[in-house]
Amino acid sequence: MAARPADEDDLVPGCCVAMARGEVTPMVRDEEHAAVPAGVGPVLDAHVHLFPERLFQAIWRWFDKHAWEIRYRLHAEQVLEFLCARGVQQVAGLCYAHTPGLARTLNTFMRDLARAHGELVLPLGTVLPGEPDAGAIAREALGPLGLRGLKLHCHVQKLAADDPRLDEIYAACVDAGKPVVIHAGRAPASPAYGVDTYALCEATAVERVLQRFPELTVVVPHLGADEYEAYAALLDRHENLWLDTTMAVAGFIGESATPMSVVKTRAARLLYGSDFPNVPYAWDRELRRLAGAQLGATESAALFGGNARKVFGA
Repeated sequence: MAARPADEDDLVPGCCVAMARGEVTPMVRDEEHAAVPAGVGPVLDAHVHLFPERLFQAIWRWFDKHAWEIRYRLHAEQVLEFLCARGVQQVAGLCYAHTPGLARTLNTFMRDLARAHGELVLPLGTVLPGEPDAGAIAREALGPLGLRGLKLHCHVQKLAADDPRLDEIYAACVDAGKPVVIHAGRAPASPAYGVDTYALCEATAVERVLQRFPELTVVVPHLGADEYEAYAALLDRHENLWLDTTMAVAGFIGESATPMSVVKTRAARLLYGSDFPNVPYAWDRELRRLAGAQLGATESAALFGGNARKVFGA
């Protein structure tokens, strides 16, 4: 199939609806470029998934069955080589645990990957809330292992952002002065998660966390999809809340114009992220759309790297 440009009309309507019905959305074969857009940089991608090979393969099988066709089936070393070759200067490496006993393995993997790649990788760890020694696992990750924060996923881990099982995790992050990245938005939903994400996830739950832990730095991916306006309002009330842009402006998980409006009005509190390699479209699709948002120089520098360096201590 011939490549087609990723313009504002190149949408995949109904992706969230398809996932909610248990359907798989096809890959988008839009044009990709060989480098970050001219005039953008230095770029820190704040949302890059890095997993051991066997776990990546299991994740891709899940996507094949329940979500969308993944365009880039690259393993961790290949992911880093791909992005670095195209001008991405740093990445925040994210992983998440879905079963007890996995987190320590993932956290060691992240530490070793970061050691092998120097300043390229800002490694984040994970923990499964409620598993035995969850608090100790979190503190090991943030202390002896030297990881830059923790990644949690409400859908995969089947809990709300304000679930009491998370309190010891949040407390560990506060004590270490490091952030938590938590997929707390409602979308995209799928029956394969085994939970109703619209009932489980809401912006008000994140606000309750911020009120209970006023020193906790929280990053919510996907601009909080699909409660974009609610999360934008939370930015105005909580200075330690940040949002990342991952998949929100791609025209894939929704057709709303609200995400780009949030980018243009709240860039000082946003982190650019891609969700690479688990995307169904060109690696630079969102990067180019964000570069075309006509932000000022200060806002652009903050969005494409400055904010992430501040949040992750780079």
